[in-house]
Amino acid sequence: AHNRVREIYFTLTGHNQALQRVIKIADDNVAEFYYVPQLPRTLTRGMEYHNIGHIPVLSIRRNPLKSSLNSGIKRAFDIVFSGTFLCVYPLIYIPVAIAIKLSSPGPVYFKQERTGYLGKSFVCYKFRTMKVGASSDQATRVDPRKTRVGDFLRHTSLDELPQFINVFKGDMSVVGPRPHMLAHTEIYTQLVDSYMLRHAVKPGITGWAQVNGYRGLTDELWKMERRVEHDMWYIENWNFFLDLKIIVRTVFNAIHGEQNAF
Repeated sequence: AHNRVREIYFTLTGHNQALQRVIKIADDNVAEFYYVPQLPRTLTRGMEYHNIGHIPVLSIRRNPLKSSLNSGIKRAFDIVFSGTFLCVYPLIYIPVAIAIKLSSPGPVYFKQERTGYLGKSFVCYKFRTMKVGASSDQATRVDPRKTRVGDFLRHTSLDELPQFINVFKGDMSVVGPRPHMLAHTEIYTQLVDSYMLRHAVKPGITGWAQVNGYRGLTDELWKMERRVEHDMWYIENWNFFLDLKIIVRTVFNAIHGEQNAF
């Protein structure tokens, strides 16, 4: 009685008769039975159990937004949040548009194709912060391509506000991995492991990487690697309150100014 077995772990594969026999022994002795699947080391990460009909399957990556309920909640929030903002958007657009026009000739908006959900490209909107004809490479801290107004818009992140139009249209979400230029997607797909997995959800105006300091220039590979790591953590740990936390931190950072916002 002192050595009574309370738990049984079965690790053999391809031994169905032995498996059934051990399960019966466990049941007869009121012992907990655990089946240990033999998995390669490349799959040693958090997994989720699912059923496809009566067939059990293991998913090697968590993505709470695969749930129709979760994705519906996130999309409903995006519509309400962006729709409310767009109602007052003209109060911001008019003075910003005048300032942009006075700072240099050209359009108010800067439009650029970026990589979005599932790797599909979309047209991303921003307030123009550079002179017309300037290259579309990432801006540096002291960049002659930027206008004086553009420098202010970038430092305060006001240049990103037109992306609420993208959110309302469904191209983006309020919170998610930042959308990158198509050229960067092509380059970093070859350089950073799991880079394309950041597109398993819609890109966002702000994200977990950005509120943790990984925004702006990615002139060194490790910066993009850290950004992707944070994006993947966000995707695997998404919940509605995490989105609210990121929004609050984004507003706080915008008010106090960010070191990497340029």
